[in-house]
Parts: sequence; C-alpha cells; structure tokens
Amino acid sequence: MHLIEETVASIAPLDGTAMRDARDLQARLTKPAGSLGVLEEVSVRLAGLAGQCPPPMPEPAAVAVFAADHGVHAQGVTPWPQEVTAQMVANFLAGGAVVNAFAAQVGAAVTVVDIGVAAELAEAPGLLRRKIAPGTADMTAGAAMTAEQARRAVRTGIEVARDLHAQGARCLLTGDMGIANTTASAALVAAFTGLPPEQVTGRGTGIDDATHAHKVEVVRTALDRHGLLGGHAKEPMEVLAAVGGLEHAAIAGFVLGAAALRVPVVLDGVIAGAAALAAAALCPDALGACVAGHRSAEPGHGAAIRSLGLRPLVDLELRLGEGTGALLALPLVQSAVRVLHEVATFDSAGVSEKGAGRP
Repeated sequence: MHLIEETVASIAPLDGTAMRDARDLQARLTKPAGSLGVLEEVSVRLAGLAGQCPPPMPEPAAVAVFAADHGVHAQGVTPWPQEVTAQMVANFLAGGAVVNAFAAQVGAAVTVVDIGVAAELAEAPGLLRRKIAPGTADMTAGAAMTAEQARRAVRTGIEVARDLHAQGARCLLTGDMGIANTTASAALVAAFTGLPPEQVTGRGTGIDDATHAHKVEVVRTALDRHGLLGGHAKEPMEVLAAVGGLEHAAIAGFVLGAAALRVPVVLDGVIAGAAALAAAALCPDALGACVAGHRSAEPGHGAAIRSLGLRPLVDLELRLGEGTGALLALPLVQSAVRVLHEVATFDSAGVSEKGAGRP
C-alpha cells in the first residue's frame, strides 16, 4: 500500500466514548454548564481525537510554512512580483516575519518547507528542502501539476507531519507562502463547493477593483478549462492537480498525517481551508483533527470552513497567511484542554451546584 492510501486507511472517526466522558466532565466542572461556549466543544472533539478524557495537552506546537510559486501569476492576478516568495522565505528563516513574532509569543517552533519555490534556496536552519517543481504550471493553460507531482506533494505533507510529531510536536499548525496562491485557493474552493468564482475570489494581499474582476475571470477560465465550474465529479487528486498549488497538496497531506497520528492540526486561512477541502474529500474522518484557527477576510475561506462545518476561533479580518491566524488561536486551543486537566469539579471543590438545597 502506498503512503497516501496507508495514511487514509489509518484515520479513524472520533472516539464517541471519550467525547461523552468529556461532555460529562465539562458538566461537572465549577462553572455554569456551557459557559465556555465554543471552547467546550473544542475540548470534547480533542478528547474524541485522542481517544481519552482529558486529552493530552496540545503542546509543544509546531507550525509548518509550506512555500511554493504559481504559474497563474503570469495572468496578472497580483501586483506582487513572484520573487517575493523566495524573499519572504529568507525573511522567515531570519526570524523577521510576523509568523516568527507570533510563534515566539506562544512558544511554537517554525519550520519552512520549500515544496515548490521558483528559486533555488540554500540550506539553512529551519528549512526543509522538499521541492517537487519550481512552481506550478499556469492552470488556465493546462493542469497546474501532473498527477505524480500532486501525489508527491501530498506524500511530503504527510512526511512533514510525521517528522514534526517524531520531534515532539503535539499540535501542528499550517502555514503558507506563495505569491498568487489565493487565486489557486479560490479555484479549489469553487471546485470543491460548487460555488461560483465571484463568491469565493478575494483580493489577496490587496488589489484594486479592476485586478479583482480580472482575477475572478482567471479563476473562471481555469475552472471551465478543467470541467470544474459549478462543482465536479472528479477524484480529489485530479482537482488538486488541475487547479491547486504544490503547497495546497502538501497541506492536504499534512492534515491527513496529523489525523492519522491523532494530533490536532490548527488551520490558518484560505490556503489551509482550500487544502482542508481536499483532505476531507480524500478522507472525511480527517476533519476530526482540524481546528479552524480563524476566519480570514478572504471570502473563499468563509465558504471553505462553512462547507467543512468548522467554527473559527478568531475573527480579526486577517489576510496575511504564513500561519499567523493559527498561531493566534493556539492559546485558545490549549486553554480548552487545560480546563479539563486543571479545573475542579463541584464535588472535589465542595462547591454547591445550581439548584442544590431546594425542596
């Protein structure tokens, strides 16, 4: 059995007994029932993922920033030059980006994965050189990737998840870097949800009205070329290869790898959301490992997480990527689990419950 199929086969549904135990424990803690809102459900799902209550603390954490370039950049969908991808990778490795600042704040390790940057990157601490190709092809002219490139990228994502876990990470976070990657994300979201391009294509790093209208048409052209307008009847790997990015395929593998390890994966923004749609199409049970870190300002991200049935923990109109939204949400995920470990029950604390003593 090949790595992707082996990984999918090893992913099991959330453990119902552990989830019931977590709900029961939440009801007995010294607080009004339901008073922690969404955090209570996060703790229940993570108990189901781990198969025990309370679940292990999701720490230490590691963010993997998957970096790749996109052939659709040639269609003028962004004013940023393609070389910014490699330049930002250098910035990550030097510790000068927002992802580095946020990771330092929450004690998370940052690993940058060159899965498809259109430049040769020198070896450096914190860099994994796993380049499949120097960027994708232009999805409006043909498939963005070959079938084998897409599979290799998914396999690489699985391997990165396994390696970070082997190094001690107990919570994985998605990050990304790639000029024009919101265009590919919009195409993936439209293909997997069936929504029209104008509803899922945003302004990325900031474009004017004319460029945005052009970007919508570029996405429409690519979807039409590959028979993906209004949804599809194709295999998930075919969709990834047709209009996805190398980082999308790798992040899909990263999600699958985390789910197989029974480790939570905190998703960042629209790139991660598009990749998670692919991962869920490959294995619906992989969603059990996913936590939506935040809601991006990109319309495609809202569409993706609605389709996935995920509730974002943070909504700050972010649209940076890099893993920044996932990192901001990490303390919330950890707090949700810490409650189950450290908060006393009414019985153990000697606190009267609501309605106690009434006739």
